[in-house]
Amino acid sequence: MREASFNFLQQLVAAPSPSGYEQPAQRVFRAYIEPFSTVATDVMGNVFGFIQGVGPNRPRVMLVGHSDEIGLQVRYLDDNGFIYFSAIGGVDPHITPGMRVHVHTAKGPVNGVIGKRPIHLIEPKERDTVIKLEAQYIDIGAVDKKEAQQMVRVGDPITFAISLERLSGDRVTSRGFDDKAGSFVVAEVLRRVAELPAQLPIDLYGVSSVQEEVGLRGGTTSSYSVNPDVGICVEVDFATDQPDVEKKHNGEVGLGKGPILPRGANINPVLFELLSETATRENIPVQYTGIARATGTDANVMQISRGGVATALVKLPLRYMHTPVETLSLSDLDAAVELIVATLARITDKELFIPA
Repeated sequence: MREASFNFLQQLVAAPSPSGYEQPAQRVFRAYIEPFSTVATDVMGNVFGFIQGVGPNRPRVMLVGHSDEIGLQVRYLDDNGFIYFSAIGGVDPHITPGMRVHVHTAKGPVNGVIGKRPIHLIEPKERDTVIKLEAQYIDIGAVDKKEAQQMVRVGDPITFAISLERLSGDRVTSRGFDDKAGSFVVAEVLRRVAELPAQLPIDLYGVSSVQEEVGLRGGTTSSYSVNPDVGICVEVDFATDQPDVEKKHNGEVGLGKGPILPRGANINPVLFELLSETATRENIPVQYTGIARATGTDANVMQISRGGVATALVKLPLRYMHTPVETLSLSDLDAAVELIVATLARITDKELFIPA
């Protein structure tokens, strides 16, 4: 991965963006794509990059990855200045006690920790019990409620105080790869298409959507606005090359083996074959999974927008999803960009995607 792209990825995942509070990440995305695309933002907060193609009757092609991440939200301040919170998206209560957090306020981030009784003070029969999120609390160091209220207010979003770090080889770990990795790929595709020596015979829209984790909201509205003929959603998927994930249920998926091409009811069969054939022709490694139902991604709402859209998923293998230590391979991101750019060059007619 080129250095400038890696720096963009670092900035994107570092920017706080729990669902409904995506503006910092969207500003990073917008600034990155402005030099090579026409940029707009809608009332939901979705950011659109547009590159016009050439030729008559150009298909409208939409790429989408969501910028929002899971997080927490301030719900209540008690008399002693401790913060009680609720989850934004699917937060696992097993992992939150003892975590460092940032409370994002109008005056800037406030450091905090999610407290927990020492093990010495927990009865043996209670040690295996998961503490419900509603019973957990954040300590920001305030001495009482009045001081806490001067620092934070109800509704402020909270993220885990984790940033991107390198592991061995090309593997990296961070919070928020679900799905800022997808937004990253969308931005990189826009950059690569803008650098091509000739314009493509398509109108290309690259979208960083919002509020996916709370109901595919940004994907729904952005698909309606763009009204694409063809749509590709870039998402993360469960890697099964870790010891505690069942391959029989989730398929055989590993880091560093290329992006994933799912098949199933949510996927247009012609577009799937085009992606798969392109991967073979361009010698791009890919993996395959089956999803025998609607997917829980923006591809779901994109497919059924208006009169229907020829939709596909390009997924990125991810370990430890919805934890602060999500882990992926940079080569899979690069391969996803290569695959999508090469596939876009082969899209010439929207009628090609009507299943025969």
